[in-house]
Order: sequence, then structure tokens, then C-alpha cells
Amino acid sequence: MIISVGYRVKSKRGTQFRIWAIGILKEYMKKGFALDDERLKNLGGGGYFKELLERIRDICASEEVLYRQVLEIYATSIDYDPKAEISIQFFKKVQNKIHYAIHGQTTAEVIYTRVDAEKEFMGLMTFAGNQPILKEAVIAKNYLNEKELRAMGPLVSGYLDFAERQAEREQVMTMSDWAEHLERILTMSGEQLLQGNGSVTHKQAVDKATSEYRKYKTRILSDVEKDYLNSIKILEQKTDKN
Repeated sequence: MIISVGYRVKSKRGTQFRIWAIGILKEYMKKGFALDDERLKNLGGGGYFKELLERIRDICASEEVLYRQVLEIYATSIDYDPKAEISIQFFKKVQNKIHYAIHGQTTAEVIYTRVDAEKEFMGLMTFAGNQPILKEAVIAKNYLNEKELRAMGPLVSGYLDFAERQAEREQVMTMSDWAEHLERILTMSGEQLLQGNGSVTHKQAVDKATSEYRKYKTRILSDVEKDYLNSIKILEQKTDKN
């Protein structure tokens, strides 16, 4: 409604309003809130850091899988750009570091080594419906057992506590700052640190998961589906004879 009013104002001020409103809406849809970072910081930072602190506390209270909460913290970085390739690659590295610290494998390695068409539910431990779907089969966290997920708790808890303290101190953090602190937490916790990118690529993991999923779907066909396929096969045989 506000934008529609703005579009009716045919003046320079109306144009400025529309540009401003669209920008605010884009940020709100992307982040869930909108902040004028520069203006708030120039006014002393109180409002900026108060809202940042509230956001971090919301993250802590969320029901997201724990490792995902760490990735949400990175999004509070002053230099974070969700569309930049460096941010995308950065997030992947963070996921791999956390996974490797918990069970000694990267996300791709988890998928590649645990997906198996012969296992119950293809080896997945978490999925939404009665049977896993392909989209779920290419997500590493879905293969983690309860013990592995629980092991992330202390690691992530300390990380989130640090994030909250930084916001309370009004300390601006970059993505690099967060990464360095994650390394320190892993080292102090005695966790194994990932060196390099692992032995399995993302493509290899997705390709294997896709292949195993097709085998799995064939193996668990319902009686009705099997009867249907058999009838098709019989019809094809009759056609060949004729």
C-alpha cells in the first residue's frame, strides 16, 4: 500500500521514495529486517548493535540444526554479501570445517561414503516424509546420527556465546574474524582440523547420491508399481512377438 501511494506521486521526491522503498523491501525479504548500517554507526552505533544483538539472540533460540546457526552468524559480518562467490565458497568451507571436526569427513565425503541403496532409507538418518527424496539425499547433515548432532552442541554454543559478547561490546566483525575464532574454538576443544578440501568433490557426492537414489527407488517399489511395470513388460513382449 505504501509503495502504491509512492507511485502516485509523480515528482522527483516520489521517484526517490520508490527507489528507497524497493531497496528496503529487498533487504527485508532477504534478511528478515532492514538496517541503515552507515547512518546508525555514525550516530554512535547504539541502534545498530542493539538490533545486531537481538538478531544473534534470535539465532541462538532458533530450532535450526546447530551447524546452520554458525553459518547464520557469518551473515552478520560487516563485509558479508550473500550473492558474492567468495561468500558462497566461504560458507562451504565453514560447513566442511564443522563436519570434519565432529566426524572426520567433509560434507561431500559424508554423502559419498554413507549413501547406499541397499541400506534402510538409503543410509539417511533424517528426512521429512515416509521415504527420503533426492533433494534430502544430497544434504550431508541428513546422514548424521544423534550422537554426531549432539556433539556439535558444545562447539556451537561457545561460538554463539562469543558472537553475543562481541555484539554487546559493539565490536564490528568481518568474515575473516569469525573464521579465525572458529579455528581457535576447534583447536581449544581438541577437535581435528580440516586441511585442504577433502578427497571427494561436491559433484562426485551428488552423482553418487543420485545413482544410489535411483537404485533405491527401484528396490522399494510398491506391489502396485511392480504389477504395473510387469504388465508393461508383458505388453512389450507380446508386441515383439507380433
